[in-house]
Amino acid sequence: IRDRAGGLKIIGTERHESRRIDNQLRGRSGRQGDPGESKFYISLEDDLMRLFGSERLISMFNTLGIPENQEIEHKMLTNAIESAQKKIESNNFGIRKNLLEYDQVMNEQREIIYKERRQVLDGESMRDAIYKMITDITESKVDMVIGDDTDYDDWDLEELNSLLLPIIPLAPVKRGRINKPKKNALKQQLKEEAVKLYEAKEAEFPEPEAIRELERVILLKVIDRKWMDHIDDMEQLRQGAGLQAYGQRDPLVEYKMNGYEMFDEMTENIKEDTVRALLHVRVEQKVEREQVAKVTGTNKDESAVKAPVKRMDAKIYPNDPCPCGSGKKYKQCCGRKA
Repeated sequence: IRDRAGGLKIIGTERHESRRIDNQLRGRSGRQGDPGESKFYISLEDDLMRLFGSERLISMFNTLGIPENQEIEHKMLTNAIESAQKKIESNNFGIRKNLLEYDQVMNEQREIIYKERRQVLDGESMRDAIYKMITDITESKVDMVIGDDTDYDDWDLEELNSLLLPIIPLAPVKRGRINKPKKNALKQQLKEEAVKLYEAKEAEFPEPEAIRELERVILLKVIDRKWMDHIDDMEQLRQGAGLQAYGQRDPLVEYKMNGYEMFDEMTENIKEDTVRALLHVRVEQKVEREQVAKVTGTNKDESAVKAPVKRMDAKIYPNDPCPCGSGKKYKQCCGRKA
């Protein structure tokens, strides 16, 4: 019956933007040598035909006097449709490739951040990383204020103090306490002072593992907060990247450059916030806690617990004979007076 009916016949009312989808639809019929047929019908006013310029074909057919609903079969139309599909496929491929290049920027940054997070979550010691943050911050602040060719008399120490001291609470940098009037010597001096300051902070903790755990907790919280803010900033940057084309600039190149600058700024903020939190944390001494616990424990009432009062006489129930000897029940005699 199937063979006599001619097998499965597929009728398509439009052509997809991708030729692969059309071929998959054709493949539903005539499978494994079975009989079948597929045929597509498409209007000249279809969106796919408009991309090819169907207005010229419509005007030509109107000139020839072909009726509106007349079926037209011609190799030129088939080639025109396939040509339009190729253009759309090429355009879509370019869009996907462009999106992939945009996503690649975030993927590279994500790998760096996730690597740092894994180190923290795996319980690794962050002591060396914290010390490196301290020295990096000190060097960067000195470089921001003092140039390589700046004379010693032109050093803006007030600006240096305003940038460095809120993060690392050192003694104010003054000319009287600078050992050598050299930029590199000043860097080395401030780095040594900052390292000693953090070593003193470590000594305040009764147990070494306590400061190590605090380092991991603070660093993880700072990374997560800054990374989430950075994702939002990158999304806004991406939405506005297309406007760079009006200035004769490549939007992708501008997005990459600005994205890497924002990532570097984020990493610097992570360092500063982490070091600031660690150096300004207040440590509660264990001895003080023990004393408070001892005082709290001695505030309780140490008087002896009073024993419950015991009844000397046997309890008289309402229906028992009255102890006065009247012969009546207790509830009808002396119990009524009680």
